[in-house]
Amino acid sequence: MIFDRAFLTDVEGVTELIFVRHGEQFIPDPRNGPVGDTFDPPLSERGRQQADAVAARLSVDRVDAVYASPLQRALETGRAIARHHRLEPVVVHDLREVEIFRDIPPEKSALEFLGRDLLLGIRERMLRERKWDVYPYSESSFEFRKRTVNAVEAIIAGNQGKRVVIACHGGVINAYIGHIIGSPYDMFFRPAHASISVVFAGEGVRALQSLNDVHHLRTGEWNLVSH
Repeated sequence: MIFDRAFLTDVEGVTELIFVRHGEQFIPDPRNGPVGDTFDPPLSERGRQQADAVAARLSVDRVDAVYASPLQRALETGRAIARHHRLEPVVVHDLREVEIFRDIPPEKSALEFLGRDLLLGIRERMLRERKWDVYPYSESSFEFRKRTVNAVEAIIAGNQGKRVVIACHGGVINAYIGHIIGSPYDMFFRPAHASISVVFAGEGVRALQSLNDVHHLRTGEWNLVSH
């Protein structure tokens, strides 16, 4: 049927991409603290619990490979998942998060370097436009989407017919899925920490199967859902 081909249902040789956003991280304030401290924070205690929860959820499925961003919060999450399958995450540098304020001197805060009024104006633009290009001294929307989509497509090319986990970031997940569904926004949804989104790839088709699944974070008396 045409819909089987369009959405890769009941089609052989399909690659399954399981995008997992990292668990919650320590959150330094990029406005008042040095921007250099915001680029690579580790998981918080809650974030480690979230990583363990998503790892347990995926432990019952076959996983052929785990890929991860080099940033601590994503790599720690990827390692938690990979352990259940006796794997080591493959680190892909281009899966790192969008680099906001990367060209500000790392010892300065955004508030100190840009000023309060400009920061407030940028925030209002982001609310309306949802484009990384509103941020000065930052990676552009085009640069970010190009590197992330190319990174994911390379993973697909090397894993035809396999089930692959990609532990990464909310911006990366938005970039790739936004690309395949034709979203005009850089952030069209807000992935929860340790959420799961699934894409099928094959026969030149990329088909979204699920988005922002957090069922595994709401079990019994525990509710580990956070953004």
